[in-house]
Amino acid sequence: MKARRMPQWLGWTLALLVAAGFARLGFWQLARMHEKEAMLASVQAVLTQRVPKPLSLAADSSRADDFDWSAGRGRFAEAPSVLLDNQSRDERPGVRAYRLFVPESGVPMLVELGWLPLSGDRAMPQVASIMGDAEMRGLLLSPPSPGLVAATANRTPNGEILATALDASNLPALLGIAKLPPRVLRLDPAMKDIGYARDLDVLPNTLPPSRHLGYAVQWFALSLAVLATAAVLTFRKPRA
Repeated sequence: MKARRMPQWLGWTLALLVAAGFARLGFWQLARMHEKEAMLASVQAVLTQRVPKPLSLAADSSRADDFDWSAGRGRFAEAPSVLLDNQSRDERPGVRAYRLFVPESGVPMLVELGWLPLSGDRAMPQVASIMGDAEMRGLLLSPPSPGLVAATANRTPNGEILATALDASNLPALLGIAKLPPRVLRLDPAMKDIGYARDLDVLPNTLPPSRHLGYAVQWFALSLAVLATAAVLTFRKPRA
């Protein structure tokens, strides 16, 4: 029995739908590229000027996605440190260490002290306490995104708080406060006398703009390949 061929109109309909889906993914990758390019430009402008603004801006929800260079005096609270899990540096697994800081003017906020490596048994590192008044300066920014991981925070056996995201609903209660500001302070790497390895890279553990461009090119190429295949199947001469 001779197999029935798919009608051309149905084949082209399927090809156009698939090609349109691939093209849509390509345009989405381009949009993400432009978003991150704009973000990097905004950060560069802030770091070039470095005009210090008050730490109280960390609590301004209208600026939750913005970047500000900030400075102010205060003291670290007697609260457990927070270790943000799943944070790599130089292709090594580790955590980002945070401590609760109480500014002279403003609400308690998290200060990022830097990155610490994890051993093979995932034993959590101890974060040294910081006593007395101190002046903090650095970049105000939103916490790292957890991606698809659920936001959780739990006490570890050594008393630290291990979190998968800094917006975990129970994190403020574990720190003994009512609420955390939407932004954290990443300390200036030039402050060598405090904290651990850190930088002012705002795209850690995520794709840079160039990678989004590469993925966009791949999706557009797949879209063209689908259309080219449909054209070949349509106009080729049938065998005798």
